[in-house]
Amino acid sequence: MSVGVVARRNNRRAAGLADDVRRAIDASVRIEEETADALGVPGVPVEELADADLVVSIGGDGTFLYAARAVDGAPVMGVNLGEVGFLNAVAPDEAVEAVRAAVERIRETGTPRTRELPQVEATGEGWSLPPAMNEVAVMGPRRGRGGGVGIEVRVDGSLYGGSHADGVLVSTPTGSTAYNLSEGGPLVHPDVGALVVTEMCAADPMPPLAVPLDADLTVRVDDAPAAVIVGDGRTTRELEVPAQVSLGVADEPVRVAGPPLDFFAALGKLD
Repeated sequence: MSVGVVARRNNRRAAGLADDVRRAIDASVRIEEETADALGVPGVPVEELADADLVVSIGGDGTFLYAARAVDGAPVMGVNLGEVGFLNAVAPDEAVEAVRAAVERIRETGTPRTRELPQVEATGEGWSLPPAMNEVAVMGPRRGRGGGVGIEVRVDGSLYGGSHADGVLVSTPTGSTAYNLSEGGPLVHPDVGALVVTEMCAADPMPPLAVPLDADLTVRVDDAPAAVIVGDGRTTRELEVPAQVSLGVADEPVRVAGPPLDFFAALGKLD
């Protein structure tokens, strides 16, 4: 039985909660190295937590995304720091008991209670981008006047839209509350199985479109000296124009452990 803990960097409260979990849990607990440094205890690189039975992320959605990306399929429980996030359902004062309950369930059944969230993956000729929990953006070299790119979006081979634009987003339901929302896309309840296509400042715009998870999406880019593709604002690849990008649901979902999220309570953070 192994539990991994990752806390928000440079946050004393997050480190304190990590220490509470470390001391209270009757299991082998490994601490991500930067969190461990703050506590003055031995730590491990976050990638070494991939074989843990449970990974506890303490912080905001950014910390959760960092942990989930690094542990590659291990179940992740999100503990918020008082502001309810879209991925962190456990309140700080409930963290120790929530982890204890998950550990007990693992001992009884071999796995914690989890829900699976789809990720979106982009591929091209000879390359692929790591799966993204929130969104993939296909963009021109820069935003604004003179920096866009020609885009053509097809769904299952049928033309959806084509225009000169800053770019186009393909978002998961999880990511609908993030970049997608800021670009005028819709909120999507996490139980809805869909990807959302949202154009970014298009000259001849189409409304945002929700498509089935198994849809075959392609984005062709041209009419620019270069383009870039970005996953979750972190992983980036430059594209030689013209280029075609295929987008779809990744084979591996993110496994979120712990109690269910109250989606509508979490919407309060958008106010």
